[in-house]
Amino acid sequence: MEGLHDASPGGPYLETNTPYTRSQSVASFVFDVLQPPTALGSGTDPPRSARPPALGLSGTGTMSSGEFLSYVIISGGTGCNAICSAFGENACYVLPVSDNGGSSSEIIRVLAIKGDIRSRLLRLIPPASSDSPTERIRHLLSYRFPFEYTERVAREAWRDIVEGRSSLWSGIPSDRKETIRGFLVYFDGEVLKRANKQFSFRNASIGNFFLTGAHLFFRSIPSAIFLMSSITGSKADVLPVLVTNHTVTIAAKLKNGGTLVGQCEISHPPTSLVAPHMAPISISTSRIHYPGGCSALSNINYAKLEDHQYDPLDSPIERIFYINQYGQEVYPLPNPQFLKNLNSRFTLVYSCGSLFTSIIPCLALRGVGPAIANSHTLRAKVLLLNGKNDRETDGFTATDYIRAISKQLNFCQSPNPQMPMRETSYPVSAFITHLVYLKNSAVKVDRAEITSLGVGCVEIEGVGQCFDAQSVEEALGLIQDSLPFC
Repeated sequence: MEGLHDASPGGPYLETNTPYTRSQSVASFVFDVLQPPTALGSGTDPPRSARPPALGLSGTGTMSSGEFLSYVIISGGTGCNAICSAFGENACYVLPVSDNGGSSSEIIRVLAIKGDIRSRLLRLIPPASSDSPTERIRHLLSYRFPFEYTERVAREAWRDIVEGRSSLWSGIPSDRKETIRGFLVYFDGEVLKRANKQFSFRNASIGNFFLTGAHLFFRSIPSAIFLMSSITGSKADVLPVLVTNHTVTIAAKLKNGGTLVGQCEISHPPTSLVAPHMAPISISTSRIHYPGGCSALSNINYAKLEDHQYDPLDSPIERIFYINQYGQEVYPLPNPQFLKNLNSRFTLVYSCGSLFTSIIPCLALRGVGPAIANSHTLRAKVLLLNGKNDRETDGFTATDYIRAISKQLNFCQSPNPQMPMRETSYPVSAFITHLVYLKNSAVKVDRAEITSLGVGCVEIEGVGQCFDAQSVEEALGLIQDSLPFC
């Protein structure tokens, strides 16, 4: 493709294609460029710190450095936790609420409350000394009962915590202790109301129980997040992608016609199942059936295989969609704050993580595709490519990742529930403008093919086959420096 510019030798590799003219724009600043950007490392563009003030994101006033480096990060699971520092404080993290393993499975089964965003909230607590109240609270909310505990031992440990006797409370000021304990007591009361369902505390996460107690009390996930952030002193902006009290879960349609229901069934191989509390579920047109009933008492837990091991799916995934508790496909609206941030931030990042159970569940919602393509503020839309494939993406190349995201976002779900479903035809570059990948990535990267799609490529060093915060920060800075500053 004409107009390619290579980075200077020895530095990260970046390819930038000739930008679209304004008449070709899909309302994204990255296309509204009158001339190709200069080559990275050419020295013709001033560094970000030396650039003059520019128009603000609203088109008036000036843009501060904080606005210029503002991010929307789409990420789920733990894939993004290690690189959070790369995005600074002016970042919004959008997380799926599709986890149904571990203690989350028991919360869903007994209380019909869904979503585990505990790990990201804990990761974003400001660093503190080991004996500080903040660190002691982090330790408490991070604590998980060992799976080796018997049910009796787990329940006794839970009583020690909820009644304030556990050593985990040591070093936590009484005001914050009683606030946290109050919501744990509330959670405990809700579980006792459903004693006939025999809630299992094995492998229990205290932070998950605290968030669930707050969610039940306020009847609001955002309120529960605000409470936890306030208690821990976190300034993190964490958004659940869905804000609903209805029971919904993700499902995967396979290319062979099969269907998998729930994150665990999609992302974890059946051979790694350890002490399931229920058999795998199947989908029908009326209800979700639980073959064999729910006779066992333990949570859904999965043994961790070696990093290079996984059992591939019977067939590749065709698409991800949402279903309700009766097994019927539904088309939820995303959290309005998600859409608001897409139209007020500078950079969108599809973070590393499981493609079909962490990233795409945030995209498979009404109006997200057009919101990304037509954003008036997003100037860079960056995919951090996983360093290796997993069960969900067995055999994928970098191009397959890009096309899977583009395909999902082009499956346009109108924000108006009364409008019929339809597909849009935005180009790939309307959704992804840059690919960042590891130098020793096990996922094949065809730079020429990717560039032909209108996507620039940035190669960086990592730690093994994983991203590290410093390299990600440098890559994002490189991308931002290559964009016209207008």
